[in-house]
Amino acid sequence: MTMEFTDRLTRVEPSATLAISALATELENDGADVVDLSVGEPDFPTPQNIIDAGQEAMDAGHTGYTTSAGILELREAISEKLADDGLDHGPEEIIVTPGAKQALYEIVQALVGDGDEVVLLDPAWVSYEAMVKMAGGELTRVDLSESEFQLEPALEDLEAAVSDETELLIVNSPSNPTGAVYSDEALEGVRDLAVEHDITVISDEIYKEITYGVEPTSLGTLEGMADRTVTVNGFSKAYSMTGWRLGYFAGPEELIDQAGKLHSHSVSSAVNFVQHAGIEALENTDEAVEEMTEAFEQRRDLVVDLLEDHGVDVAVPEGAFYMMVPVDDDDQAWCEGAIEDAHVATVPGSAFGTPGYARISYAASEERLEEGIERLAEEGYL
Repeated sequence: MTMEFTDRLTRVEPSATLAISALATELENDGADVVDLSVGEPDFPTPQNIIDAGQEAMDAGHTGYTTSAGILELREAISEKLADDGLDHGPEEIIVTPGAKQALYEIVQALVGDGDEVVLLDPAWVSYEAMVKMAGGELTRVDLSESEFQLEPALEDLEAAVSDETELLIVNSPSNPTGAVYSDEALEGVRDLAVEHDITVISDEIYKEITYGVEPTSLGTLEGMADRTVTVNGFSKAYSMTGWRLGYFAGPEELIDQAGKLHSHSVSSAVNFVQHAGIEALENTDEAVEEMTEAFEQRRDLVVDLLEDHGVDVAVPEGAFYMMVPVDDDDQAWCEGAIEDAHVATVPGSAFGTPGYARISYAASEERLEEGIERLAEEGYL
């Protein structure tokens, strides 16, 4: 029997990071000590108060289905959090999802149809492209690498890329993979273009709580953007809850109604007791988030200094826990060589739409970061 697969899947390439992951696993299985600077999750444990809240919720019997959109108490807590950011979304305009990735998938499926244009700001997180292709959409990409990954100097390029035919623009600030935090002027430029061309914008704010000396603006707070912005966030990064799978999105009620159909017919709801743990995360975990962010900032500074010692200049991130390091034009080969020769895992920039770079995650101890950079230097990769 020969199976025939749908175009929406066959047009999607496997993740370019899989080759690196496979190599890392193979080397580790052979006993090699691999310094993993490719991982996209905090290396801190979930704060204990969150774990306790999840266990208490299970003990209290919160193990069944919930309302598809999420328990009201969590949506109310999210609404209050969004209000602190200047966004006005009641619980009826929020859907709680099993991770922010699911939120993005549901939004794209709700808004993008065959041939619809979606604009990405490169480097862009790897799954945006796949999600758009699976929805049948077409991509237009705007390269920010010439402006040190900042959007404001590239607004003219964005203006040239969008039109009345553009259905969706995805903005991720703070950014994965660059750590860039877009200025208010840049976001106002996005607003002007979105209003002019009647474009819906996804504001992916999953790293909003992890910033260094800057206060990121939520795009939906700008005049004219409340009804055309869908705000996405979650618990994986700020609260070190990657395996708990909890996220959410907030937007106009008509979008919530339509995306809710996909949500209810696919995942049904996020896990009940995890949602209760999410309430605890939002209400009682600020200190742990601050401590983790301070540690990331120290690690960022360390890596920037170590790279500078080897003659490598990078755009200094203002948020998240990644940076883009300039490497060979064939960044895939560079990353494969780095892991084979130096046993250091990184992610090729081409996976994010920007060849010639490697993404380094500094969500690792200072000792491992020092070890990784030193290995790369010793093997001639810096």
